[in-house]
Amino acid sequence: MESRAREQILELKTRMSADIVGQEEMVERLLIGLLADGNLLVEGLPGLAKTRAVKSLARHLEAGLSRIQFTPDLLPADVTGTEVYHSTADGGEFHFQQGPIFNNLVLADEINRAPAKVQSALLEAMEERQVTVAGTTHELPPLFMVMATQNPIEQEGTYPLPEAQMDRFLMHVRVGYAEQSAEVEILRLVRGEAAPAGSAAPKREEPIAQQVVFDARGEIAAVHISEAIEQYVVDLVFATRYPERHSEQLRSWIQIGASPRGGIALDKCARAHAWLAGRDYATPDDVRAIAHSCLRHRVMLAYEANADGVTSDEVVSEVLKQVAVP
Repeated sequence: MESRAREQILELKTRMSADIVGQEEMVERLLIGLLADGNLLVEGLPGLAKTRAVKSLARHLEAGLSRIQFTPDLLPADVTGTEVYHSTADGGEFHFQQGPIFNNLVLADEINRAPAKVQSALLEAMEERQVTVAGTTHELPPLFMVMATQNPIEQEGTYPLPEAQMDRFLMHVRVGYAEQSAEVEILRLVRGEAAPAGSAAPKREEPIAQQVVFDARGEIAAVHISEAIEQYVVDLVFATRYPERHSEQLRSWIQIGASPRGGIALDKCARAHAWLAGRDYATPDDVRAIAHSCLRHRVMLAYEANADGVTSDEVVSEVLKQVAVP
């Protein structure tokens, strides 16, 4: 399967990979989130190119970018916008002033540093794709994606996202350190970007049109997923809800399993993964490739798992082992 849309999305992936060395999985997950029309929660230590990734996407795609630095004193209106009073000859009137949420790509940096009211305002906009202020509803752009980041360290003074709100993210992506060889490339890349004063700026490539993303989404919607793979997706989700059907170990690890959004995420992301690979049909390998990103934030661990130091990734890996592959 080959199409003009896929060629351009792969070109976008190539350009981003040149900007972000050693984080191929994050780049791929970012593109899958965009193609599946979802939002991403990205977790990683400082300096692992999380912010750089979404900036690179905005630069190479014909899309606007807003960055919101979440802090404990942030208010919901700082995200969504507010009514502002303007004086006129007739006495004055209120006009809605859009907040930073009104953009194509929104980087919500360190989302766990803001209180619950602000997190809810952002997550409501993500879910409904609209904002209601003073009784008036304002639509968000057709191309819209939030990439929220959180730092796994420095938990003092933070407000962890409740599990029900985590569920609204299509994927939860964990970012680790790059390989040693890639770290050398990072040094060279940053050195090359620090051009001396007066030198000619590098030629900027023409950004890829938004319509390419919409065309790609149409093709992904047509990717075939068989009844056997649909059942496999459902079996994986049900294995997190009824772990005792598979093993005593899983039963002791899982307190609450994935919601129906988990199955929807697996379906969407598996089809996007297959499309990126050049196929018009999804396979079990496509489901397994994105299972951790789609399920790790939807499985609530029991006390026994936390006490034994078992991670959500290990639980998802065990679920993949226990559920028969069609």
